[in-house]
Amino acid sequence: MTSKQTVLGRVTQLAKANIHALLDQAEDPQKMIDQLIRDYTANIREAEEAVSVTIGNLRMLEQDHQEDVVAAEEWGGKALAASRKADELRGAGDTAEADTFDNLAKVALQRQLAAEREAKDAEPVIAGQSEVVAQLRSGLDRMREKLGELQSRRDQLVARAKTAQAQNKMMDAAGSIDVLDPASELGRFEEKVRREEARALGRQELASSSLDAQFERLDGLGDTAEVEARLAALKSGT
Repeated sequence: MTSKQTVLGRVTQLAKANIHALLDQAEDPQKMIDQLIRDYTANIREAEEAVSVTIGNLRMLEQDHQEDVVAAEEWGGKALAASRKADELRGAGDTAEADTFDNLAKVALQRQLAAEREAKDAEPVIAGQSEVVAQLRSGLDRMREKLGELQSRRDQLVARAKTAQAQNKMMDAAGSIDVLDPASELGRFEEKVRREEARALGRQELASSSLDAQFERLDGLGDTAEVEARLAALKSGT
């Protein structure tokens, strides 16, 4: 009976288990669900074996009880028949033979009492076994329902878990980049580009100022040549 009580306790515990609470506590819901399915399947098989054994024992007890009930009725009938035969013989004056049949009636009555006692003693045992079977069956039904729920919702729950993980990773990645933060990688790269642009502008401006100076010098050389030419013309009187 102890082993049956142990199985009954385990079946009841698993049947009452809060699947959602277990999943909330799991670091990896997919592994947790797969493990739960394996555990439930294994325990259902074990419980089914215990239930079948318990039902078999119950049916044997019921058969024995029914046999005792039938035997009690049969011995009662034999006792009645022997008693009537004794009365008949005693009425006919055959006292010795009548006593023999009365003794047979007593033996039959003793057998009837024994059968009735065995039947009565078996009744509370049968009631207890019937209660255990009912509880095991009820627990098995709830376990099968939960197993069906796990199996049907497994893909959905796993998909939701993976989606949530992907969203969390995306949010973590997005949170590590702040385009408005000058200290971020993007901000530093933008600052480097601006420095290169400023350097290019500076070189362009420097090159432009150098070119203007050369042209001014060239213009100055042209004026000097013109002055020399005009001076030569005055001296020649032309």
